[in-house]
Amino acid sequence: MQAFLLTAEAIKMKDILLKVWAKQVRDLSYNIEDCLSEFMVHVTSQSLSRRLMKLKDRHQIAMQIRDLKLRVEEVSIRNTRYNLIKTEASNSVGEVDSYREDVRNHAASNIDEAELVGFSKPKEELINLMDVNTEDGSPKVICVVGMGGLGKTTLARKTYESKEDIVQKFSCVAWITVSHSFFKIEMLKDMIRQLLGPESLKKCLKELKGKAVQVGDLSKYLMEELKDERYFIVFDDLWTIDMWRWIQEFAVASNNRKGSRIVVTTRDMGLAKECSRDSHIYQLKPLQPVDAANLLLRKSRKRQEDMERDGNIVEKLVKKCGGLPLAILMVGGVLATKKVAEWRQFYDHLPSELETNPSLEAMRRMVTLSYNHLPSHLKSCFLYLSIFPEDFEIKRRPLVDRWIAEGFIKARGRVNIEDVGKSYFIELINRSMIIPSRVNVEGTVKSCRVHDIMRDVMVSVARDENFVYLTADDNLTSVTEENFRHVSYHGRKFLKECIDWRHVRSLTMFGERPIEPPAPPFSPSTGMLRVLDLHGAHFRITKKDIKDIGLLRHLKYLNIGSAKAYSNIYRIPRSIGKLKGLQTLEIRMTDISRIPNEICNLQSLRSIRCKKTHWFYLGLQPSMGCLMDMMYHQMITGNSHEKALKPRMPCFRHWSIYKGVSVPRGISKLQELQTLEVVDIKRSDANAIKELGELVQLKKLGVVTKEATEQKCKLLCAAIEKFTSLCSLKVNTSQNGSLEWLHSVSSPPLSMRSLQLVGCLGEMPDWIGSLTHLVKIYLGHSELKGDKTMELLGTLPNLMLLRLRQNAYVGKSLVFGARAFPNLRELDIFYPDRVREVIFEEDTSHQLAKIQFRGGRCVEFIGIKHLPRVKEISLGLEARVAKLGVLQGEVEAHPNHPVLRLREDWSMHNIDPSVHEAQEEELANFRRQHQQERSAHNRKWWPWRRRAQLGQLINLHSVQLVVLVYK
Repeated sequence: MQAFLLTAEAIKMKDILLKVWAKQVRDLSYNIEDCLSEFMVHVTSQSLSRRLMKLKDRHQIAMQIRDLKLRVEEVSIRNTRYNLIKTEASNSVGEVDSYREDVRNHAASNIDEAELVGFSKPKEELINLMDVNTEDGSPKVICVVGMGGLGKTTLARKTYESKEDIVQKFSCVAWITVSHSFFKIEMLKDMIRQLLGPESLKKCLKELKGKAVQVGDLSKYLMEELKDERYFIVFDDLWTIDMWRWIQEFAVASNNRKGSRIVVTTRDMGLAKECSRDSHIYQLKPLQPVDAANLLLRKSRKRQEDMERDGNIVEKLVKKCGGLPLAILMVGGVLATKKVAEWRQFYDHLPSELETNPSLEAMRRMVTLSYNHLPSHLKSCFLYLSIFPEDFEIKRRPLVDRWIAEGFIKARGRVNIEDVGKSYFIELINRSMIIPSRVNVEGTVKSCRVHDIMRDVMVSVARDENFVYLTADDNLTSVTEENFRHVSYHGRKFLKECIDWRHVRSLTMFGERPIEPPAPPFSPSTGMLRVLDLHGAHFRITKKDIKDIGLLRHLKYLNIGSAKAYSNIYRIPRSIGKLKGLQTLEIRMTDISRIPNEICNLQSLRSIRCKKTHWFYLGLQPSMGCLMDMMYHQMITGNSHEKALKPRMPCFRHWSIYKGVSVPRGISKLQELQTLEVVDIKRSDANAIKELGELVQLKKLGVVTKEATEQKCKLLCAAIEKFTSLCSLKVNTSQNGSLEWLHSVSSPPLSMRSLQLVGCLGEMPDWIGSLTHLVKIYLGHSELKGDKTMELLGTLPNLMLLRLRQNAYVGKSLVFGARAFPNLRELDIFYPDRVREVIFEEDTSHQLAKIQFRGGRCVEFIGIKHLPRVKEISLGLEARVAKLGVLQGEVEAHPNHPVLRLREDWSMHNIDPSVHEAQEEELANFRRQHQQERSAHNRKWWPWRRRAQLGQLINLHSVQLVVLVYK
């Protein structure tokens, strides 16, 4: 069946009858998979007595298998009756190519209109990248990359037709549109005709007269004739690497030293990197909002004055089109026939317009063309993205986990299945199907978004194939019964009764709590669920919602922590032990404090994430912060006549509560576990801590050691030394807690790439210098001092990101010495309490590109001129810089022209460090006195018996207070 579906996929686009039949076969294959999964749950890995108790279930499965066999026979008879698969593969590919050429011809017809806006600068940048004035050297290949409809062909054509820059600089030029199954001989003839002239082609064919024309003969003739010519060729819309490798043999001839140029347009970044170096790739960007709005108004023949009554509709339409010139032109063409008052209605119904409006057919085809060209293993992965709402930021890690749970990804040989999933994600990005939204310091894409138009079309495709049902969709009123595989709530609408819950494989919540759904999330009718994701729900998840979780025997991915409304769940039901196939357990943003013993029976678990972090911020004006300190002091001492501290500087308060969960004994049974965060060492059993070291595949570990005993910390040290695969380690304690026990680690995991330590270290552990693969390090409340810290960190060859949070470094000068930090890309300094100056010596941090500084005491930056690649210096929340004028002068004089970013409310300028230091010391002494008095009273929160005094102070100073009470 899978083989048939692959064959049908190529030809069903032009054969409606085959499309209907393929849909029936797909549904049948899904039902067979469900039956086999049910069989595996009830029969395998059980004792004989257990099997006897399952006789009823076995009988039901046998009946299902008999029914499925009958249906398979009907499918076979239907194929014979209608002779459905009768088209040769070559013909099917030809039809696809014809479909593609229709789309490309339509796009080319918009070149003149696209000249109107937004292409002058890209054209100039592309010509500069081509460097057409250099008339020697081997042929240079430049790639223009971008998603369909972005204007790659338009840009290449405008460059190709530029007389001064191209025609007058090259002796011969050619424009070649590449099709998926092009004929090599015809393409070579066309190149000879365009580059050398019709007479040259006749001469070549005359020489070959009397024998069959071979590809090798034509390519050899072309290479010989071009040897002494300076040529310019555009290969438009290249799709495969094999296609490029054949073209490269004759088009990029090494014997040509005339400075020839070749431009390739493609949607695939991976292919672009195969064609040319990274520095020769031009990634075309969408139109800027202003240019896009102008293009839309021009195409719709409207003026800005016409939009005064409903001006924001233009912004909405431009956003929906995502800056794609083709989409804007198509939409503008439709709107030209409508009154402005009708534009909003058109916008509201744009998804259905894409399906039915012939004027938008080219836009739909441009999107489906990219989808149809995907290999079969990526089509399901991409359609799966239609589950998520519009503009939703999709994180890579949970997406890959869900793909694995759904069975879209299969392990290949010794390659880790997660790595295969990541390669699928990157391939979708390279093919311009999804848009990167967050990239880390290593250049790894951590999250993505789907273009609005792309998503609208894909929602339609997913619905046609019974793949995804969105509750926000109102277009299914006529459907009587459908076997949708994935259901996603985007609002409070209840699911329609047409859904057959027996075949639903994933349920995802993004809106409010549904009103009276026909079937509860946990019932025998939803027994085939593989994925249950409540993370995007806008309602509070309760214990009642998950009490019957054990009914979902096929569940592989479970996320019950709502990011929008903190879940009111205090424990995991013991029935979770029945979910033998569970691979991912996400219980973050809940009140769960203990993992039950039954978890240890789930030996397929690869990831447990249970970290809880709460941040409370109170941003105050300069006088307000110090006034709060004064009032707090007066309340706990009972003395309202204390000399008040003069409020001279900004203050910032925050509280963070970082909690973990206790793990049970027997945790070592989870030998597939790769991610475990966050473990509360204090509340976990000593034997369980010891067993952590037996998790040989563990790659990511997070622990909280607040108030943990010395013995348990030593056991944790011993466990850390056993981790051979660990890549990420996070150790967190209270702000005043100690992490000095980490010095006793003798042999740390040498494969570690990320390290986060929050707590007092005193000095940097020596073993950190052996972490040669370390890329990111986060330090907070470490109270490091002396030169040893920076010397040790400066020797790490692969360190790219250094983040120093509050009290991480308590020395006066933070010095980046000569020949240190060879690979550092980003420096983040967050509220340095005692640092007065950050010094960059000559010949240091050659790769440092970004510096972020936020809050704390006044700091002076010295030696920015010694950072050759710095691009951005960001002064964030309450950042205060001494000698700001000097810093600005260095930035302006820097040859790399870095950007100095200041917040809009940034008001501190040239500050005298000596005066400011005295103010800082005065406030620090005042706060230490508060802490001592607070400890003496043994009060965690402000005493309510002082409410009368607090009221007097509020009236006295006429201020507004925010009191945060945390349960």
